Amino acid sequence: MSIFGKIMSAIFGTKADAAAPDATAPGGASSGGGAPAPGPIIVGGGKTAEGSARPQSVDVAPILDKAVAAKGEKLAWRTSIVDLMKALDIDSSFTARKELAKELGYTGDSNDSASMNIWLHKQVMTKLAANGGKLPPEIKH
Repeated sequence: MSIFGKIMSAIFGTKADAAAPDATAPGGASSGGGAPAPGPIIVGGGKTAEGSARPQSVDVAPILDKAVAAKGEKLAWRTSIVDLMKALDIDSSFTARKELAKELGYTGDSNDSASMNIWLHKQVMTKLAANGGKLPPEIKH
């Protein structure tokens, strides 16, 4: 699974939904127990890869706030891609972030981690919103 796919699964998969009882997330503080598979990913023009309408909206902030609280450390997911990935138990190493940047089409210098991280956070927030994620108003996407 792609790194962005893991982010989507961690956020959208935590929503209780009896429609997919066979898909479960691995046991972890932020998984909330059994979790359905993530909804379809929007590929452009408001359509999913399968051509259907947008998935149901998911409020991202409470899910990530709960994941951060379970970690017991201060993680600023609203501004930091590293902290967002840490909150979701996703590898946040420089190598993993470079891979995520490649997945999302980053064309800048991947060795400039500060610029890349800012771009990654914005792209992840934009893609979450495009896929039905409801973001807090302070997050620009």
